[in-house]
Amino acid sequence: MSKVVLITGGSSGIGKSVGEFLKGKGFTVYGTSRNPQNYPDSQFPIIALDVTDSDTIFKCIQEVISEEGKIDVLINNAGAGITGPIEEIPEAEIKRNFDTNFFGPINVIKAVLPQMRAQNSGLIINVTSIAGYMGLPYRGVYSASKGALELITEAFRMEIKGFNINMTNVAPGDFATNIAAGRYHAPVNSSSPYKESYGNTLKLMDEHVDSGQDPLLMAKAIFKVINSKNPKAHYKVGEFMQKFSIVLKRILPDKVYEKLLMNHYKL
Repeated sequence: MSKVVLITGGSSGIGKSVGEFLKGKGFTVYGTSRNPQNYPDSQFPIIALDVTDSDTIFKCIQEVISEEGKIDVLINNAGAGITGPIEEIPEAEIKRNFDTNFFGPINVIKAVLPQMRAQNSGLIINVTSIAGYMGLPYRGVYSASKGALELITEAFRMEIKGFNINMTNVAPGDFATNIAAGRYHAPVNSSSPYKESYGNTLKLMDEHVDSGQDPLLMAKAIFKVINSKNPKAHYKVGEFMQKFSIVLKRILPDKVYEKLLMNHYKL
């Protein structure tokens, strides 16, 4: 029997690319979206799920189990971007971002674990971000939400190993997807003390996404993780300098690394 894979946020971007690639490799793939009716031409079934709504999470998991009798791999891919000066981002938007990027994946994991325990097998892949390894200017909330998911995965891994369930993080760099269109942008206010620096950084971030790598690279990386007998805790996928920036953070003094980031963002 082929492995059954559930991908949250599987209707577009990285999730769609991963789903199509895995389907081509013989996996049974299910994706999710808040509005599955908008994707009638998907190569694999799209089930209604909002990671901030526990009822939809439960119904989605039960639907897959009812159809297939198991869930072998969960890919927590659904997420949301957010940009802006931390001082100017409304508290409600910060909480909304954590609901999607942190609490949402945790609740999906909680919903799938009983089935994986009953199977005595399973793999959970959390799609985080290279931005989660460092506090990036005007992306601080996003960095924090993805960094929190990275850390809690380390703890989760140890708690579930006794049930023969693996968990790992795959952190992408900049990929050519529509994430920029869907993220929350704090407005560049003409009266803001951050007007010039935030405006310039926002343009730079959008350029990075527009010139980002093909999401197929993420699909191939996740395929390798699924086929790994003993997945590592962390994987990074992206351009060399984006991955190397994590190494530099480990070895350079804090102020030197901070200066490198500020020079990169022209702050």
